[in-house]
Amino acid sequence: MIAVWGQQAVYYINAASFLAVILALFFIGDVPQRIEQNTKGISLSSIGDGIRFILSKPIIFSTMILDFIATFFASANTLMPFVARDVLRVGVVEYGWLSAAQSVGAVSVAVTVSQMRDLRRQGPLFLGSVVIFGAATVLFGLSRHIVLAWFALALTGAADGLSTIIRNTIRQLQTPDHIRGRMTSVNQVFFQGGPQLGEIEAGAVAQVFGAPFAIVSGGIGCIIGLALVVWKWPQLVHYNGHEPQLVSATSG
Repeated sequence: MIAVWGQQAVYYINAASFLAVILALFFIGDVPQRIEQNTKGISLSSIGDGIRFILSKPIIFSTMILDFIATFFASANTLMPFVARDVLRVGVVEYGWLSAAQSVGAVSVAVTVSQMRDLRRQGPLFLGSVVIFGAATVLFGLSRHIVLAWFALALTGAADGLSTIIRNTIRQLQTPDHIRGRMTSVNQVFFQGGPQLGEIEAGAVAQVFGAPFAIVSGGIGCIIGLALVVWKWPQLVHYNGHEPQLVSATSG
């Protein structure tokens, strides 16, 4: 679009695409919720309850930590323009293909998983997806051809998509209704903080050692971080998906 219509067209089309989100929210309609009368309002005490709940649930806390580590070390998006220009030596259209690769992988996995009625061995699948994410990031950092680079990025998107689906499912099913909002709020700190801080880390390393080294070392750091998380919280290895679900709306 940039090559044909210019930069402004991208923003106009992106703005128009949000109509789909608005329509989706409209068609969801009313979602009945059961609210307990003794549920605490917004306060430092209630925030503390949410944090204590997460710390008391290793299966939830470990996925948050791993999410942060993976996105912190393997955040290659910031360096992609430099890779496209200086390493792969391609133009704006090819850069567009590279930028879309992760989304292609993520959508492919989402469509595939949506057709599965019963997804078991979720812990090993989650951990395996993080390993693939890190390894594919290393492959992208080593790539010197656009086809191989595109494949590596698509693989990172697919692995990240599967990881996102499983970890969100674990957190939602293992969190009672009355504290789910607070759990999600804390999760946003990890979910949003990892990529943003990772971009600083990637830029700083690239400034000293170059973009390829920053990407490769980030992928290796992701895998090392995974090993440390599994060592600390081995519950993830054995999580299957049929564990008791905490979906009651009672307050505690």
